[in-house]
Amino acid sequence: MTLMSHRNRLHPPLQSEPVRRIEAGPWAIELLPGCAYATRYVATQAGIGFAFDSQRGLHAIGSDRVQPFVAMPNGLAFVPVGCDVLSESPRGGEYLRVIRTDGIALEGDRAFNNRIDQQATALAWRMRAALLQASVEGDWEAWALALSERVTGSEAESTAPHGSITGNRMRLLDEFIDAGLDGPLSVPAMAGLLGLSEGYFMRAFKNATGKSPHAYLIDRRLARARALMRDSTATLTEIAYACGFNSQAHMATTFKQRLGMSPAQLRQCSRFS
Repeated sequence: MTLMSHRNRLHPPLQSEPVRRIEAGPWAIELLPGCAYATRYVATQAGIGFAFDSQRGLHAIGSDRVQPFVAMPNGLAFVPVGCDVLSESPRGGEYLRVIRTDGIALEGDRAFNNRIDQQATALAWRMRAALLQASVEGDWEAWALALSERVTGSEAESTAPHGSITGNRMRLLDEFIDAGLDGPLSVPAMAGLLGLSEGYFMRAFKNATGKSPHAYLIDRRLARARALMRDSTATLTEIAYACGFNSQAHMATTFKQRLGMSPAQLRQCSRFS
């Protein structure tokens, strides 16, 4: 990976972030790091997934037809028992996976992804924060059950319309953001890239992803920072500038607000987990 500023040179790679896992009653809950992956399996248990980041790759879910996919940020997913799954991505994205392990099947026989559900989003982000902090405290069983109800129960919502923010437009946005992440990026610039007015773009983006463009940009900066902390020995100051933060202190404040821990704490956890 090459940084765009001479201030931010990469050094030899470090150990990657670990898979963070907790078992609570009949539930196994995992936070998978954002990295390249390739997997093929038949689901012996139904699985619930939640994509924190947008990600792209190839998949075949319950079918022998392999086709490109785009996972939208804040997208809820479900894989029923017995479903044949092939999925691979050159970059991946941070992903929450929840499985029931006591043999009691989750309802539902249809795989889906990219469902935007505000209550599921709040639950997933709460679980993510607790897993990042390696916290065993928390109402894990209740959280997992509530998330499963958003997928399979009477509370489940149909997929929200994506409006004009399609998978292809999300790909263009991600490429645009990644290319300019070490500098200022604005909502008008993102809207202009797609040929949309600023107001329409903001509404369509929130409808498609469950978050504002500004919040998404911050998440992309954090994801890049975490990747550099994971994959290089660059200093935190170098990483802050490479990801478009004004300073290391600005990056640290954002980490605390969004992840509940400092960059130094997260890097330490990644090294010794």
